[in-house]
Amino acid sequence: MIIDSHCHLDYEPLFNNLDNIIKRANDNGVKYFLTISTTDKSFKNILGILNNHKNVFGSYGIHPHEAKNYHDLKVEKIIENLNMSENLIGIGETGLDFYYNHSDKKIQKECFIKHIHASQQTSKPLIVHSRSADLEMLDILSKEYKNRKFNILMHCFTGGKNFAHKLLDLNCYFSASGIITFKKNNELVNTFKSIPNNKILVETDSPYLSPEPLRGKTNEPSHLKYTLKFLANLKNVTEEKLSLITTNNFIKLFNINI
Repeated sequence: MIIDSHCHLDYEPLFNNLDNIIKRANDNGVKYFLTISTTDKSFKNILGILNNHKNVFGSYGIHPHEAKNYHDLKVEKIIENLNMSENLIGIGETGLDFYYNHSDKKIQKECFIKHIHASQQTSKPLIVHSRSADLEMLDILSKEYKNRKFNILMHCFTGGKNFAHKLLDLNCYFSASGIITFKKNNELVNTFKSIPNNKILVETDSPYLSPEPLRGKTNEPSHLKYTLKFLANLKNVTEEKLSLITTNNFIKLFNINI
């Protein structure tokens, strides 16, 4: 059994073909899914998915690209939304993206910290998007973690070994996406090789980032097997063993029973 720890089932072309998407995933060993909120509209669709599919978990959060549209977001509102379903198990995706800078850096930081405070108050894990923001990300997470510990999942992690090991000091988990299968990616491969097995999850980030040999095509949860196979080889364990490891890590991080 494999769990897709980060996908966007509310995004097209997945959303309007969801029954078939889930069936293909199940046929390829992916039995559970965490579908991730990026906006209030996204969240509304996720609530509908959770009502219709009992093997799908969800989150609430505002993507850093969208932070500019959520100046007035309150910690209390994040928590209120999380209480709308028992299958809402995480906060995010939130974080910092200074590569595209679709939202002002200051606004991104303020929005991110609100999500952190919600995580601290609810004990639900924080699902973090980080791109071209290593120093600022580490600074915010370290300061907030020192104030009050919370659980952190670095989604679609592409950082270097030094960054990863500093995050390990904060007890972070790291999710590998299809990017790790891409060619000429030695730094990321070496980073994941150095991360302890009990801190690793797998994800598709579908409909984006299809792994090799499907790179460039629309991604979906059934493709997770390619990332798992690559990572199992890297870690020198069987695919079955890594499936068990990543599933147990997910269960422990999100404190769920499945």
